[in-house]
Amino acid sequence: MSEPPRKRMVRPPTGGDPSGRATPARLKTAKSRTASSQAWLERQINDPFAAEARALGYRSRAAFKLSEIDDRFGLIRRGSRIVDLGCAPGGWIQVALERRAASVVGVDLLPVDPLPPAVILQGDFTDPTMGPRLLEALGGAPDLVLSDMAPNTTGHRQTDHLRIVALIEVAADFAAASLRPGGSFVAKAFQGGETGQALETLKRRFSVVRNVKPKASRSESSEVYIVATGYKGAGG
Repeated sequence: MSEPPRKRMVRPPTGGDPSGRATPARLKTAKSRTASSQAWLERQINDPFAAEARALGYRSRAAFKLSEIDDRFGLIRRGSRIVDLGCAPGGWIQVALERRAASVVGVDLLPVDPLPPAVILQGDFTDPTMGPRLLEALGGAPDLVLSDMAPNTTGHRQTDHLRIVALIEVAADFAAASLRPGGSFVAKAFQGGETGQALETLKRRFSVVRNVKPKASRSESSEVYIVATGYKGAGG
């Protein structure tokens, strides 16, 4: 998102610096906040994607991640059936509905405010009963399985990587068991994680597998998305 050209000023605006750039906004008080929550709030205030998400009515800036991925790969088509794993707060569901998906079903551990006509289930996707419930609500084999799931972090790098890989694998297994031939799969991952084996499995199941870092993913984050297209079917 490009910004309009800045006008040259004789003096910087109040709160600016000598170059004429406005300094990042800072919260006036942080008495009851931890340092991490203070930093998160300041990022949100100064984040252009978060600001645009609010302006457009998206529930999260993550909507722009899926929009960019879909613009590039054409995953969401009119009439598509889509499953969204880890769907809270609903930004990806909003994008799928905007792009004329016919049936969208999401699931998350957290409660999610309704987004009709999408069906949203609250529960643990790793529960063996959840997969059949999602497919029943969807009304047929999905064309696209999305996973923005991420584990609660422990602060131990290796443990956290193993947890995200486990979520990728369980989401990929669900996709392989349910997608229609030619379907697609998108999952959150992290650079430097132990994803090699998961990627090899996906390459056997899909025609093309790529790692993509959308512009809406913060530059300091190691977050990437695995985009697998051309599902080969159960015999692939």
